[in-house]
Amino acid sequence: MIKIEGLHWYALYVRSRYEKKVHQIFLEQEVVSFLPLLDTWKQWSDRRKKVSEPLFRGYVFVNINIRKDHIQVLDTEGVVKFIGIGRTPSIIAEKDIEWLRKLVREPDAVKRTVAILPPGQRVRVLAGPFKDLEGVVLKEGRETRLVVFFDTIMQGVEVSIFPDILMPIRGAVEPLRKDSSTRSGLTSVEKHFLRL
Repeated sequence: MIKIEGLHWYALYVRSRYEKKVHQIFLEQEVVSFLPLLDTWKQWSDRRKKVSEPLFRGYVFVNINIRKDHIQVLDTEGVVKFIGIGRTPSIIAEKDIEWLRKLVREPDAVKRTVAILPPGQRVRVLAGPFKDLEGVVLKEGRETRLVVFFDTIMQGVEVSIFPDILMPIRGAVEPLRKDSSTRSGLTSVEKHFLRL
């Protein structure tokens, strides 16, 4: 079944609200683990507090030799399964892990996670902390957002971004949605690109 040698990143699906616990167990077992956390403010009736929450609920990433370490990982309390196709865990590219690290270092830019990649113009970021990141641009009112989608885990992140630092990727226009609000928003962004 599993024939891949060497260390690779894999995504694990874990029980609800077990992300931090699973990550901590891996650290104690010296398993290389990554849990992307975002610092956000929570408001209660009597107080306001900064808390760290998982970027993707139910996901923890591990860097392991799948052949040697998969049983130990699956036996960890809270772990449900590897994310993959059928019974084959999907390897997460090192560059995707690096982009996730960059995204969580810019919590003010991150708006929300998405489970599907929306249609729109594919673009590349030209400058700033997300330089060279690729995604789909969306326009919502006065705000421009970039959706970065990670195919291997079927999850995406929506970030606020300044439109002047985006460059369209030629020949990579996704079909537009049929609703007019999205169509007009994307058209205005595309017009902006023509002025660059």
